[in-house]
Amino acid sequence: MPDLTTPSLRRRLSSMLYESMLLFGVLFMSGWLFSTLLQQRHALYLRHGLEFWLFLVLAVYFIWFWTHGGQTLAMKTWRFRVVDQAGHPVGLWRATFRFLLAWLWVLPGLALAAAVHGQQWMLVIIPALNILLWALSARLDPQGQFLHDRLAGTRLVDVTGKKSA
Repeated sequence: MPDLTTPSLRRRLSSMLYESMLLFGVLFMSGWLFSTLLQQRHALYLRHGLEFWLFLVLAVYFIWFWTHGGQTLAMKTWRFRVVDQAGHPVGLWRATFRFLLAWLWVLPGLALAAAVHGQQWMLVIIPALNILLWALSARLDPQGQFLHDRLAGTRLVDVTGKKSA
């Protein structure tokens, strides 16, 4: 039976911060490619197309890595991987579902900030509170998993001391 030890919350959040720094480069180059190929001369020109393109790039990035070894670049560095509840590799549909559910880290906060017509700092505070509450939801789970992992039927497991794929 595979070891299903959950990495600490601190390690998972640190990995997310590192992942965001890596993704900055991926999204920057993807945005540049979109803008160059479609000759986007103004930020609002083809804005929704660019947003969809970047969403697609993120989806391909995460789903590819999760279905091919269970680890993104940051997860390899921090030595944990995504598996299903039984400890087996995740398939395409489960990885896709996990990716979509992970957007609950930010979308409810952004929607609430827009609904209350948030101005200035409220556009930062409300989504930040959403992220904080989502992160703290792992404290309520008996296995320390995030809510999106629980709903997707996945889990993060520690691979410290094991050879990662």
